[in-house]
Amino acid sequence: MPFKTRVTEMLGIEHPIVQGGMMHVGYAELASAVSNAGGLGIITALTQPSADALRDEIERCRSMTSKPFGVNITVLPSITPPDYKSYAQAVIDAGIKIVETAGTAEVRELWAMMKPHGITILHKCTAVRHALSAERNGCDIISIDGFECAGHPGEDDIPGLILIPAAADKVKIPMLASGGIGDGRGLVAALALGADGINMGTRFCATQEAPIHPNIKQKYVENDERGTNLIFRSLHNTARVGKNGVSDEVVQRLKKPDAKFEDVREMVAGRKGAEMLKSGDTEGGIFWAGMIQALIHDIPTCQELIDRIIGDAEAIVKQRLGSMLA
Repeated sequence: MPFKTRVTEMLGIEHPIVQGGMMHVGYAELASAVSNAGGLGIITALTQPSADALRDEIERCRSMTSKPFGVNITVLPSITPPDYKSYAQAVIDAGIKIVETAGTAEVRELWAMMKPHGITILHKCTAVRHALSAERNGCDIISIDGFECAGHPGEDDIPGLILIPAAADKVKIPMLASGGIGDGRGLVAALALGADGINMGTRFCATQEAPIHPNIKQKYVENDERGTNLIFRSLHNTARVGKNGVSDEVVQRLKKPDAKFEDVREMVAGRKGAEMLKSGDTEGGIFWAGMIQALIHDIPTCQELIDRIIGDAEAIVKQRLGSMLA
């Protein structure tokens, strides 16, 4: 265990590597594989159709690993929002001790439910001001997401090379770096910039255990640093997704001066994205992807990936950087 940080100590894990929650990807198979490899695997609560189904998924994950794992609950604006509190209660009832959250300030209501039960809250933020607000309101670990990340990078467009140290200068609690990280170089860079570990999403999608069709995994390998689209920019709800014909069309439609969400609603429907991950139809919808695709060249097991990241990071610190000291 060459890297011991505040995050490894607080979460009780071997390596400072967390698998972020991802819709239709964060199932027990992936979470347990990451945890068994020494990182922290995370089940995505809202991928499950109900709180009872989440309880079952937690138990399924426990049957696959004896190591720590967490649950993600993301609170976002919705026409018909799910019963977030029932999912939070399922987490409490199941005895989960680590929860990753993201989204609107309403998530603090869930923190108030969970904190009395000794649950460690890891909250994802895309801005320093949001991180400081989360810290003031009782969050335990911040995951700071740079502009390179998949999903929602916020509206400030600050890349990790600036955002991570800017946050580290002000945030006092432990912090993970997220966005554009997928190898040992990224881990060393994150630690050098002031983070206590890394949070990876896209890179874990391109692993053997990720419950994604091989065709989609191959897209992560084939795409380079230009292989993403930013959609919903004009709606002030920016999202980074993989580049394909569907996301190209979404971008074009939303460029029109009077464009509305209804103009692309059917194209970006969550059910289509979920079906795409299962069917392997790379033009069946949109899929989340970060700029880290440029550094994804294979589809290893989670154990192979984490071992490689830690091994390469250790070599960089001891050999490459060490040799540069006069």
